[in-house]
Formats: sequence, structure tokens, C-alpha cells
Amino acid sequence: MFALVDCNNFYASCERAFNPNLQGKPVAILSNNDGCVISRSDEAKAIGLPMGAPIFKWEAFCKTNNIHVLSSNYPLYGDMSSRVMSILSQFTPDVELYSIDESFIEFKNFKTDFNYNDYGFQIRTRVLKWTGIPTSVGIAPTKALSKVANKIARKFPNETKGVYVIDSEEKRIKALKWIKIEDVWGIGRRLAERLKMKGCKTAFDFTALPDAWVKQNFSVIEARLKRDLEGIPTLQLDEHKDRKMIATTRSFEYTYSDIDNIKERISTFASSCAEKLRKQNSSCYVIIVTLRSDRHKKGAEQHRVSTSVNLTYPTNSSLIISNYAISAVMSIFKEGIKYKRAGVIVTGLVPTDNYQLNMFHEENPKHKPLMASIDSLNTKYGSNKIKLGSQDLQRTWKMRQERLSPRYTTNINDIIVVK
Repeated sequence: MFALVDCNNFYASCERAFNPNLQGKPVAILSNNDGCVISRSDEAKAIGLPMGAPIFKWEAFCKTNNIHVLSSNYPLYGDMSSRVMSILSQFTPDVELYSIDESFIEFKNFKTDFNYNDYGFQIRTRVLKWTGIPTSVGIAPTKALSKVANKIARKFPNETKGVYVIDSEEKRIKALKWIKIEDVWGIGRRLAERLKMKGCKTAFDFTALPDAWVKQNFSVIEARLKRDLEGIPTLQLDEHKDRKMIATTRSFEYTYSDIDNIKERISTFASSCAEKLRKQNSSCYVIIVTLRSDRHKKGAEQHRVSTSVNLTYPTNSSLIISNYAISAVMSIFKEGIKYKRAGVIVTGLVPTDNYQLNMFHEENPKHKPLMASIDSLNTKYGSNKIKLGSQDLQRTWKMRQERLSPRYTTNINDIIVVK
């Protein structure tokens, strides 16, 4: 059996866990630079605040309806996510972190008459008690069906109390007839449209299609999904794999038309990518730099461009990646353009301790111990204590976060004081 544990309105729930005054009130969380709504409490949804709403257009609406609008507090959300996942691992060692707010878990070698419903309530109760985060738990014989079960638990909280188990053929068929084809996990918008043309309106209609027709008209992924929905375990838990590409892209706090500010941002983004490379013991052969103007500026000249640099040897040195990234952005920068967003992407990744050597070019051997020392000091004394000379020593992302809550669990100065 599999379970999908999903944290309800995760970002809003994290804020409520440390600020009980927000309980029962509409809450909205904004994206980077306080741009648009990326998370809403059920109360905010009921009022009519849409997902993705640009806050500058909906500011008056939020004030009129007393919606509490907060900036994204990613350090807090990431730490709370780790705490939730740590609790889940107490119930079974087989846990797949699917996203920041949901995980698949597998119950291997459990007895056939095991009471999964009670176990689901134990999971939900412990997570809520230890973190203050409410969850929905869906349990079923396959991953795809556990997704369906979770949607039922979330949709009908009064009837299910947040836990629903698909443990019979009757429940499976009833659940598949209830869920719309466009709401099925793994069915995108275009695929849903194609299936609707075939007469598939629900997940049950999809499972009724002939296997041969599905294999002929779709990929092996859809064929596996169909079997999973039929109750035949086909999709397994994904093992942790190192990423094949690492990116750091951000919008600027303000638009920049001077190369110096953009070079500083690119250097910071490149250093972040290099640090992520070292964490997974990888090095890169290719660096991609992107630059984009503010598309919301009506009448302003637009410029969206990217360029790539192929290295003669793989590296994860912040010095080398930053230097190449700065040179790349200087080659695509255009005078007179107001730029709003930039990014650095490293790809062509190989293991740092296992790659093809180059007879004529190699990295300065001093870089490896230097990077190890920088990482060690930043880990000990706090992120970004040691920076490159090309970075601004007084800022990191420099995002607009005018409504930011305290970082209750990740900053010693923001820890709650009990009087």
C-alpha cells in the first residue's frame, strides 16, 4: 500500500503555526519580490482571491476583505517541510519527497489485515501535534490511486476527517468515477483535451480504454499510469537522484539598466549554483546565462536573451563559474534596456571525482581546498558569510519582502520568546 501525505495550504499553515491570530482568517502568500499570490488559505479561496493574482491589482480587494497578505518566508517553509518529512520517516523508511508540501510513502511487508485507516490518523495527528501543520492522507494500493484518495480526503474533510483509504474494488471504481480526467495526477491540459475527444470525462473512462490503443496513441508513461489507476502497482517510489541541471534565476528588486548591478547579481547567482554543485559532488561543463527586460513595462524596448559557455574542463569552483558568467552577461548586455530578471544555469554535470581528464587544461588545484574552506565557514557561521569580491557584501537576493514574517526556526534572533 502507498500513501500520499499532503500538507494543507502549506505556506499559510506554516505562518499560522507561529501566529495563532491568523487561525480561521483569510491568508495569502506572495511570490518572490511580493509579486503575485502563490498560496491561499481556504478562507481566502472562499472569498474569491484567485491563485496567481498580481498583488498590485488586488491590493484593494485584500484590504476590503481583511485578507492577511504575507511575503514568502522560504527559510521557514523549508525547515517546516524537513520537520514534517522527518516525522513521516518514523512510520516507514520508504519515503519519497514529492514536493515541499507532499510526500509518497510505501508500507512494505505490512500485514494484509492491517488497519491503514487508523495508521493514517496516527500520521495526521502526530504531524499536527508536533508541527501545527494540518495534513490530508490518502492511502491506496498504488501511487496514482493514493493521489485520488488524497483528493477525496481533502475535498470532504467532514466525512473523512482528513484520511481516506481505497482498500476495495468498489471504492476504487467509485473514486475513479468521481474524479475528472483533468484532475488526475499525470494528466496535463493537452492530454486531457485529447482524452476528452475520445470520450474520457473521468479517470474511470481512461481505465476503460483498450491497453493497445493507449500504447499506440500515447507514451509508456500514460500506459503505466493507466495500470496504476487500475490498481496494479506500476509506479514505484523514486530514489533520490542528483540533478542533471542546476539553476538560480531571480527577478531584481528594481529594474537595472547599468552593467555593474547586473554583474553583481550574476556573480551571486553563479556562486549559488557552484555551491549547489559542490553539495551534490558534481561539476559542470556548460554555463548558461539569461537576461530579460521588464515585460510589464508598456512601451519600453524589450530584450530577452541567453548565451552559453562551454568549458574545456568540468568545475564547481565559484571563482571560475562566476568569472565565466560575468563575461557571458557582458556579451549579451544591451545599453538602454531596463532589465528585470536574470539567471545562471549550469549543466553538463559529471561526478567531481570521476570525469575525463584534459591533457592541456585543468582547474587550478588550489580552488578545491579553497572552496571546501568557504563552504565550511559558511556552514559554521551562517550562509553567505564568505563571498566573492564581485558580490555585494551587504545583500543576498535583495528581494522585495515588505510583509515578511520572522524566521522563527532558522534565525536565532527570531525565535519566539515566552514571557
